[in-house]
Amino acid sequence: MNGNRFGRLFQVTTFGESHGEAMGCTVSGCPAGLELSEDDIQADLDRRKPGQSMITTSRGEPDAVSIKSGIQDGYTTGTPIGLVIQNKDARSGKYEPFITAPRPSHGDFTYSAKFGTRNWGGGGRSSARETVNWVAAGAIAKKLLEREGVELKAHVNQIGDIEAPEVGFDEMLEHSEENDVRCAHPETAERMQERIEEYQEEGDSIGGSIYFEARGVPVGLGAPRFDSLSARLGQAMMAVPATTAFEFGLGTEAAEWTGKDRNDDWEFDEDGNPTPVENDHGGIQGGISSGEPIYGEVTLHAPTSIPKSQQTADWETGEIKAEQVIGRHDPVLPPRGVPVVEAMLALTLVDFMLLSGRINPDRVDDRPGKFDTDYHPSNPRNE
Repeated sequence: MNGNRFGRLFQVTTFGESHGEAMGCTVSGCPAGLELSEDDIQADLDRRKPGQSMITTSRGEPDAVSIKSGIQDGYTTGTPIGLVIQNKDARSGKYEPFITAPRPSHGDFTYSAKFGTRNWGGGGRSSARETVNWVAAGAIAKKLLEREGVELKAHVNQIGDIEAPEVGFDEMLEHSEENDVRCAHPETAERMQERIEEYQEEGDSIGGSIYFEARGVPVGLGAPRFDSLSARLGQAMMAVPATTAFEFGLGTEAAEWTGKDRNDDWEFDEDGNPTPVENDHGGIQGGISSGEPIYGEVTLHAPTSIPKSQQTADWETGEIKAEQVIGRHDPVLPPRGVPVVEAMLALTLVDFMLLSGRINPDRVDDRPGKFDTDYHPSNPRNE
């Protein structure tokens, strides 16, 4: 099975199934000298983990990360970083009715048809639980970006037909973690919560969307044509489970704008450099970052695992029958999807920062050949 690696220089290779022994990934290409601990990674994993509120699955996973390699005395060494997150609360028995009778709109049938077999507990490799690896790797990418003055954030801007008004970046930083929905507009968050609970009580689910933004991204990231920044962002965001649409800048609204209205006029900034007056292009022009904030939106469909009875076809018995998906599932995905979207944004940007030479791929201090560093281990016999 291919397709388990993301990135060109900053590469993330993941493993694990929903109800397997553990999830995990290898992060290759992280420069040496980055101060890194398990706590740095755990902070983002706690934002993604199940059981954190009444509108998420009750599966009791601590999602505690363990760093197995690539760290010496609290600093990265430039070698592959191995991360493992144990599965602690898997209950596969409730999935037995669907071993040969695929759940509607899941990956059950397609995985079986492609490979002739599959790990069926909890959806196996097709489960969104696999994104725990992405968030772990994304936390490392975020630390590298922070050193370069790049800051990013996402929040839930729509649930069903309830849409939040536009909010500023500072509002996202201040308010998005204050409520279970992770919406940066408190009044809208309350309405979203009520709507989610209504679907939850009905045994149904609802879709939504996540807005993301990155500030401090330098000019010149992206390699047209097929490795443009917008193309790679699209790949990253469309890989997020349940994503049905990705857009940046005006997105689909651009269909309603004339060229004159959408085009961003140029002026000079205080340093005498050309700068666009507006940012309707979403920080990307010609597939390359313009230096303006990069922003966009990811749309997620409603969770497909719902307690309502649905029809399936059992290929082993030849029966058409009604089954219920009995288990612990989210009634909505965007609240836990926020750290996933942030992770994929961070992984994409840090990869381009390395590819463009903005970050030295060998070491964060950018001092090639210098061996006597603050982060090199000392010989205890010399003390």
